Amino acid sequence: MLPKFLLADNSLETPDTIFVVHTETPRFIVEADIEDFWSNQEIHWIDGEPGDEDLISELIEAAEEFLEKEFENEELLSEEDDEE
Repeated sequence: MLPKFLLADNSLETPDTIFVVHTETPRFIVEADIEDFWSNQEIHWIDGEPGDEDLISELIEAAEEFLEKEFENEELLSEEDDEE
C-alpha cells in the first residue's frame, strides 16, 4: 500500500521548489517554493479537479499538515545528529 502523501523535488531543474504528491483519488501534486510553501502553491490535478471546494480545501490542508510534520521530523533528526 502506498503512503497517502509523498515528498518530491527536482533539484536539478527547480532547486527552490518542493512537491507534495497525494497518491489517493483525487490524485494531485502541490508545487510550491520550499521556503514559503503556504503562500505560492500551484495545484496540479492528475485525476481532474473535483468540483467540491470544501473537499479541495480539506485535501490542501492535509497536504500542508503532512509537510509541516515532515519538516518537524527532519529538524528533530538533525538535532539528534548534532548531539552525537
